[in-house]
Amino acid sequence: MEIKITETAAVKLKERLEGKEGFLKLKYDTEGCGCVVSGVAALWLVDELDSDDLEVVTTSGSIYIEKSKIVFLDEKLIIDFSEAANCFQLKSPNQYLNPRMSLIDQTKKASV
Repeated sequence: MEIKITETAAVKLKERLEGKEGFLKLKYDTEGCGCVVSGVAALWLVDELDSDDLEVVTTSGSIYIEKSKIVFLDEKLIIDFSEAANCFQLKSPNQYLNPRMSLIDQTKKASV
């Protein structure tokens, strides 16, 4: 799997994660979606990795993906940022997987 982070997205990630510790995860979240194939991709900042998380090295650092959820994603992904919508986007060469992707801080420090 290959993930490219655009320059705009890299700048926004750096701004939003400044001073925070954790692992950046591309999470395919199925909770509340009714079925596993109806998930939504989001970026999560987490304290710990799960045992099935795989590391994908990018030019802007590592992103982790659950091995069991890779089947729902394309082989080549692009993480971009839309200034107009003020959100991240997950794309592949063929489609938008999430044109309004959130960055959610799931670390313990975020809930304090």
